[in-house]
Order: sequence, then structure tokens, then C-alpha cells
Amino acid sequence: MDEKTMLNWAYEEGFAAAAVIDTKDIVFDPTFREYCQENLCGQYGINYACPPACGTTEDMKNRVLSHRKALVLETIWEISDYSDQPAIKKAKASHNQGQIRLAKRLRAQGIPGFLVGVSGCSLCSPCAISKGEPCKFPEFQFSCMSAYCIFVKKLADQCGMEYDCGEGLLGFFGMYVFD
Repeated sequence: MDEKTMLNWAYEEGFAAAAVIDTKDIVFDPTFREYCQENLCGQYGINYACPPACGTTEDMKNRVLSHRKALVLETIWEISDYSDQPAIKKAKASHNQGQIRLAKRLRAQGIPGFLVGVSGCSLCSPCAISKGEPCKFPEFQFSCMSAYCIFVKKLADQCGMEYDCGEGLLGFFGMYVFD
């Protein structure tokens, strides 16, 4: 499948921007893992897709770099109050659902890969890790950009995407990593 088709599918799934880049061009910064350790999302240690269960910063970086390409995806949301956590959570969920739909389409065309999402995986609530059970959806489980230590601002710049979308707008980023 050519990149143009992949990008068209991303727009069909509702993404505001999409770009294909080489994974070797992604900038990683292990200090971003500190955001996970602050546990503001409440998922640290209780979600397979979040630290420490997802792996070390080096593990996560190597997982991305073991593939050649990444389809970078952005959604932009209108938001009247940046402290409106229910609205932000709904926007993040919508972004991730779009990524999963796109991943299913790509895999159906023989393009295996994995997702990097917005926030930690939320496919199960609570995560099966809390019961000591294996992940129920390992093929769609996704860790967030911070868990991967991806410097999202630099990624957005490389892809020609808006990181700071302006007053009343909030951008979310994810990726489908593939060969």
C-alpha cells in the first residue's frame, strides 16, 4: 500500500493531520518518563501499557526503532476550559478509537504494526493487570507518547503539524508504527 492511501484513510477516520516519517527521525527524551511517574493519569503501575509494566525507556525506544516507518496522527479538539477533564478524556478516547479503526484497516491490507496512543490504554477498565490476568487485547493495547519518551513537539514540527493549536483548541498525537 502506498503512503498516499494510508494518509487518505487517516483523514477518512477523522484525523486533522497525518504524515508518514522514518522512525530513525523520531526524537526520544527519557526525561518524559517522569510525567508517567507523576501518575497524574492514575495508571502508573496498574496498566499493562503504562510504566513500569510496559518496559524501560530503552525498551520502548527500541520497540519503535525496530520498525522503519510511523504514520503520525493528530486530532484537534475545541475546548472551552483546559481543566475540563471529562471533555479531555472524551476527546482522547475518540482519538484512540480512530487509531484502532485505522489499525484494523491497515492490518486487513497486510500492514502489521502497533499503536502509540493518547494516554495509556483504556480498552479495559480496570486493566487485567489488576486481577493478575493477561491482557485481553494485546493486538490493540497502546502505550502513550510519554511512556515511549517521544518528544511530541519535535515530532509535530517534523511532520508539519500544529503542536500548539491556539486558544480554545487542543491537539492530540498518536502513531501507527510499521514496516
